Amino acid sequence: MKRTVFFCLVLLLSVVSFAQEKKLYTPQADAAADIEAAVKKAAAENRFVILQGGGNWCSWCIEFARFCKADKQIDSLLSSNFVWYHLNYSKENANKPVFAKYGYPQRFGFPVFIILNGKGERIHTQSSEYLEDGKKSYDKEKVMNFLQMWSPKALDPAEYEKK
Repeated sequence: MKRTVFFCLVLLLSVVSFAQEKKLYTPQADAAADIEAAVKKAAAENRFVILQGGGNWCSWCIEFARFCKADKQIDSLLSSNFVWYHLNYSKENANKPVFAKYGYPQRFGFPVFIILNGKGERIHTQSSEYLEDGKKSYDKEKVMNFLQMWSPKALDPAEYEKK
């Protein structure tokens, strides 16, 4: 009987653990070091970094990640052009020095997107408001255009010398 109860308890805990969604933001992370690593990775792979500022408390932040991962075109565009980092902003850790370094993008609300080139330089800040569908999610065409217009290819001078 004790084995059966123990087995059921272990099984229940396993199911509960599996069912819990992984958090996007990590308040205890060293964001500056993580971003530096993301920039190195992006530079080595000819990609940019997209910082998504927000927190696990932000329903629009969670929705953007869900929306992008659920759409194969957007997910592919993101992964082929960007290293995606979720920059935490919360009571536990507002990452004030990091947000200050990028020009206080939190002024736009959350989520907010900061695009860094392969040198770690901020090349664009985007309010998510302009990517919304006017309901409870995001607009595919707007998100695709945003990602395409700030991709490494779009900002490569060689692309314009051909024309």
